[in-house]
Amino acid sequence: MAVGEAVKQQEKAFKTGPSSRPFSGFERLVAWRYLRARRKEASISVIAGFSLVGIMLGVAALIIVMAVMNGFRAELFKQILGFNGHVVVQPVDSPLNDYAALAQRLAAVPGVTMALPLVEGETLASGRGGSGTGALVRGIRAEDLTKLKTVSDHIVDGDMVGFTAGQGVMVGSRLARQLGLTVGDQITLTAPDGDVTPFGVNPRVKAYTISGIFEVGMSEYDSSVVFMPLEESQIFFNAEGIVEKIELFVSNPDDVDALRPKIEAAAGRQVFLTDWRQVNETFFSALQVERNTMFMILTLIVIVAALNIISGLIMLVKDKGSDIAILRTMGATSGAIMRIFFMTGAAIGVVGTVAGVALGVVVCLNIESIRQFFSWISGTVIFNPEVYFLSKLPAEMNLGETLSVVVMALTLSFLATIFPAWRASRLDPVQALRYE
Repeated sequence: MAVGEAVKQQEKAFKTGPSSRPFSGFERLVAWRYLRARRKEASISVIAGFSLVGIMLGVAALIIVMAVMNGFRAELFKQILGFNGHVVVQPVDSPLNDYAALAQRLAAVPGVTMALPLVEGETLASGRGGSGTGALVRGIRAEDLTKLKTVSDHIVDGDMVGFTAGQGVMVGSRLARQLGLTVGDQITLTAPDGDVTPFGVNPRVKAYTISGIFEVGMSEYDSSVVFMPLEESQIFFNAEGIVEKIELFVSNPDDVDALRPKIEAAAGRQVFLTDWRQVNETFFSALQVERNTMFMILTLIVIVAALNIISGLIMLVKDKGSDIAILRTMGATSGAIMRIFFMTGAAIGVVGTVAGVALGVVVCLNIESIRQFFSWISGTVIFNPEVYFLSKLPAEMNLGETLSVVVMALTLSFLATIFPAWRASRLDPVQALRYE
């Protein structure tokens, strides 16, 4: 009777044993207990902690770097295309002496928002004390400069009254500061092609009153550009009655190819067209290459953290050999054992990824404050505008890129758990108990 009762109790124990349903509460309970550190498993806990921190830092670094590079590209794109034309129209056969009528025809093309006749030239700009630096003079009509909101809406000192009257120039803020000039002061411009004399061509030197100072936020423009009334620039550069080019601004810069035939037809003469992609092709291509390279380099951090998950789980499987044998004896299948250790390792990857996303979002939302803080701590200028063109550090998160980082981190974490979990499921209970 006693033997029969014992058999019945054993059969009942097997029937009420671990559930065979995948990822059941029993499997989750065992996986959670394996994640909890014990004193004799301190080394395993340390490896798991480093793995979690590594994944968190890797994901955060990827999100932050991608956001900064996206913001950097977007700001440069906005500044460059807001300051310069999207399509440049230049003459082929004869000078642009009918620029007023031509600009009017080009502005009437559907999709073109502005047509600005320009005269450009390199000069030497000097101010107080004889200090000088190179400057790009852009001759433009007053009404066109008013339409150029990138400049007219960012005047930090003075106004356009003197410029409109043809008696002043507009100067970038960094250029004015470098020369020690302010509104009302005289800026001296020297052009290499000046008056023709019996002894050759003498440089033309002329002083102009600064009527306004603008700051567009891009150091390359703020430190080198001077806007001059079109008629005055034609006289200064010996280009009376003609312009060098006409810059067109379009509603959608990505559709310039579709506008090319319409612009050529509206011109009614042979012209050479150059769009913003050709002018800035090398620059934006370099940004894209740098962005892809940084993504691959920072992905290595996540890969290293995933490898730590493998080593930690292998040590855990070796340490839990007797537990695996007992679970198998109770009726747990090899699939259940594999799922237990899979959840143990995957939990590290999931928690690390979520923490990394949270850290990355917080840093991206406060990137400029963090930059200023570290600049104050180190006593140096981090993200120098003179080097990186922009006056502040931008960050623009992209949902698609963030999701791709999350998917990549989770995929690597899940893949890293497969081999140790498989080894645990293939462990022979008899050998496991023998070696304990």
